[in-house]
Amino acid sequence: MRRIYLDHNATTPVDPAVLAEMLPYLSSECGNASSVHSFGQSARGAVERAREAVAGLIGARPAEIVFTSGGTESDNAAICGVGGAAAGRSDQRGHIITTAIEHAAVLHTCQALERRGSERGVDVTYLPVSRDGVLDPENVRRALRPDTVLITVMHANNELGTLQPLEEIGRIAAEAGVTFHTDAVQSAGKVPLDVAQLGVHLLSLSAHKLCGPKGVGALFVRKGVRLEPLLHGGHSERDRRAGTENVPAIAGLGKAAELARAHLAEHGARIAALRDRLERGLLERIPGSRVNGAGARRTPNTCNLLIPGVESESLVIALDLQGLACSAGAACSSGATDPSHVLAAIGLSSAEARASVRLSLGHSNTDEDIARALEVIPAVVAGHRAVSAGHREPVSMP
Repeated sequence: MRRIYLDHNATTPVDPAVLAEMLPYLSSECGNASSVHSFGQSARGAVERAREAVAGLIGARPAEIVFTSGGTESDNAAICGVGGAAAGRSDQRGHIITTAIEHAAVLHTCQALERRGSERGVDVTYLPVSRDGVLDPENVRRALRPDTVLITVMHANNELGTLQPLEEIGRIAAEAGVTFHTDAVQSAGKVPLDVAQLGVHLLSLSAHKLCGPKGVGALFVRKGVRLEPLLHGGHSERDRRAGTENVPAIAGLGKAAELARAHLAEHGARIAALRDRLERGLLERIPGSRVNGAGARRTPNTCNLLIPGVESESLVIALDLQGLACSAGAACSSGATDPSHVLAAIGLSSAEARASVRLSLGHSNTDEDIARALEVIPAVVAGHRAVSAGHREPVSMP
């Protein structure tokens, strides 16, 4: 059976070149990057080369890159480091602006800060989005308060792929003198990123979303931004993130960033063509289906498809049995009983949200994968619809 992986928004396969970059630091190159001897200096060299590569991917200075354990830590470090710390230093609670469709790493962090109590907590405004999942920048302007300390708006949504108007929001943040953070975990390596052009002060990314290893990420911290450390201990990462650097993973992130930057336009165009072909074929073959967020700018790889008459969790399992991997929503929400908060925020009913699947492509996908997907998905959907229709038939009484 040909296996097809269409869940790259959940995680990506590690590129062979990334693995090759990591292997020496899992064996012979065993030094601690803080040690002064040759072993340590070799490890330090790997960390600094990776820092330069990540900075190059997003248009930053190497000194503005802080390595973390992943996107979740980066989001927490940004939000708590600015929002929580600012509230704790003043006699006001402080105020954060975000959106209703953020990743759980942002939403749950904001909610945790709200619960801290009157002295240490913050107030949070959760802004709505359009039917296509896009934030109106003017809503950010209207939500600003004298005590607003942070705006945090994701760049690309993990379920829909929709891109937010960060440049406009960045200008509003600059006019108000408010720190601006973006979770770019789903856009880094897929679309061009330039932190100066976007107007962000803080940006989160994660290696495993761009063909790097799991368990490592980065936070861009613009020079001059005051950030309270999330972790305390040694002097790693210029006192911004304590703990011994994960040298093999950081080396892998650096290589992944280097490759993503080198092939961004080429991969983006090819993957977008595959995604568009997949969408057209599914819409033609599955009556009543539609693409959630289709009217907005999206990352080139993401398709969130609403298929009336099916239950997405069951459909994902049935597709997996046919060798095709996709998702019913965000990977971090797997097993949740509630429908997607993102799909609810764009106006879908609970039934519609539970009938939506996410198909996300990556570098490894081919024309043959799409051809096979266009055979498998409509056939499985037809089978599910037939079963559902049969269950709705009235049962004759003897």
